[in-house]
Amino acid sequence: MMKQINVDYFQIDDLLSAEHKLIRHAVRDFVRSEIKPVIEDAAQAHQAIEGLMPKLGAIGALGPYIPEEYGGAGLDQISYGLIMQELEAGDSAVRSAASVQSSLVMYPIYTYGSEEQRRKYLPGLAAGELIGAFGLTEPNHGSDPGGMETRLTAKNGGFLLNGAKMWITNAPICNLAVVWARDEAGKVRGVIVERGMDGFETPETLHKWSLRASKTGELVFHDVFIPAENVLPEVNSMRGPLSCLNSARYGISWGVIGAAIDCYETAVQYALERQQFDRPIGGFQLQQKKLAEFLTEITKAQLLSWRLGLLKNEGKATPQQISMAKRNNVHMALQIARESRQILGGMGIVGDFPIMRHMMNLESVITYEGTHDIHLLITGQDITGLNAFSS
Repeated sequence: MMKQINVDYFQIDDLLSAEHKLIRHAVRDFVRSEIKPVIEDAAQAHQAIEGLMPKLGAIGALGPYIPEEYGGAGLDQISYGLIMQELEAGDSAVRSAASVQSSLVMYPIYTYGSEEQRRKYLPGLAAGELIGAFGLTEPNHGSDPGGMETRLTAKNGGFLLNGAKMWITNAPICNLAVVWARDEAGKVRGVIVERGMDGFETPETLHKWSLRASKTGELVFHDVFIPAENVLPEVNSMRGPLSCLNSARYGISWGVIGAAIDCYETAVQYALERQQFDRPIGGFQLQQKKLAEFLTEITKAQLLSWRLGLLKNEGKATPQQISMAKRNNVHMALQIARESRQILGGMGIVGDFPIMRHMMNLESVITYEGTHDIHLLITGQDITGLNAFSS
């Protein structure tokens, strides 16, 4: 049994409401009972956790900030962040499933969809009865989504959709996908593609070393007819998908703190118990240096995301602030995972401990939703006013 280890070094809990703490406790209990007992086997077997989405829906982890009238819990952004933190302490694949469903599927339907679309899709998505996917990244366009090649061509009563998306979480098991494509006028439109539409295929991506407890795949469209009622009416520019990414990136900034804390707690416990040279390895200076740096970086990340959550609650958070938090916190978590693995030595690579699994997962998280380098350039452009993305 792991001893209680303090990860609230600056008493950040004092900044949270009683409701925030209750939500965090409930999700932590869920992860402890439903995720941690099965996650190592799922990751080793490259299999998704059976029945995960309805379980996430049952605890209110899907679209928690969506109003209750559409099936959400009507919570604030700090609550959403805490939910993501606790889920990723279990596994990044679990947080990814909830993040995609919430920020990349439910958010655009709620924000840019019609009232009919909201009432048709959101309650089922919130309950986990429907599984959603988000189609933006393409084989030839990752960091440059503005170059998208997926096209919508007008046809009586709707559009024909042609193209492909890749690296799509939940693609092989989704019931619907919010897909972004250019129409004949060059405008970016969001459409809801449903499982069973002719010409819509979702092949799975296999042989991953990361996010192995998550289903990843492609979305492929061959003359898929999209009826007009499946087009999101309130957006026709890159503002649509980028606003979704802002919500997801914010959740990631919280989520990776959970992964970092899980690695930190494991490393502290191991350093106190592991004996070398007739003493616990936690008594050696180099190990204490690592642990002190871990706790410092976790604390800085906690304060960054907490402040960002307040700004989001007030509608003041900028995309550039969200970008900084995503980049900083993911890099922090990955470095802690890597150094924690070294504290455990050879034991760090086996499934008896979660560190190697977190480390491999975070190698994906540092790439998706904007790579580490791209987020650096977003901050650099904000500082200088100069665009380093294009000549």
